[in-house]
Amino acid sequence: MKRKLSPKETFLYPTPCVLVSCGINNPNIITIAWCGVACSSPPMLYASIRPQRYSYNLIKDDGVFGINIPTSSMVKEVDKCGIVSGRKVNKFELCNFEVMKGEVTGVPLIKECPVNIELKLSRTVELGVHTMFIGEVVAVYIDEDFDPPKVEKLSPICYIPFSGEYYSLGSAIGHYGFSK
Repeated sequence: MKRKLSPKETFLYPTPCVLVSCGINNPNIITIAWCGVACSSPPMLYASIRPQRYSYNLIKDDGVFGINIPTSSMVKEVDKCGIVSGRKVNKFELCNFEVMKGEVTGVPLIKECPVNIELKLSRTVELGVHTMFIGEVVAVYIDEDFDPPKVEKLSPICYIPFSGEYYSLGSAIGHYGFSK
């Protein structure tokens, strides 16, 4: 027997928990779990943001943003960036993050994150309470000691929307095509 829930409980989980950086002249960070791959060719990612958020207009005005993948050891900083407004606090200073400028667009990226993805805004889609910012990937930066990148070494953070909890990922349980 199954129990029916409200559609507001999307139950698509876990979601990646990333730090979106933006604001060429006023660097800011926003914690986002509504993000993912939008297209593989050309490579495009998306982040959905509410119009009330400080980062919303920074991305719209500059036309660029960064997606930074934090490690599980950064979970406190990730949480801080999600509960404090960039209108009032410089989140780079709050979290002791160093700004790393993207080589293509100049967007601020977070040096402490092992993966940084530089994006040029391609389009926006208004969806309801969120606007989806779809960006074309123009550069990817990864720490030198992750070659090739292994998820267990990157130790990314996942978010469970219906419980509000952060998780790290476990071990690999298979690979593409292993079921043949």
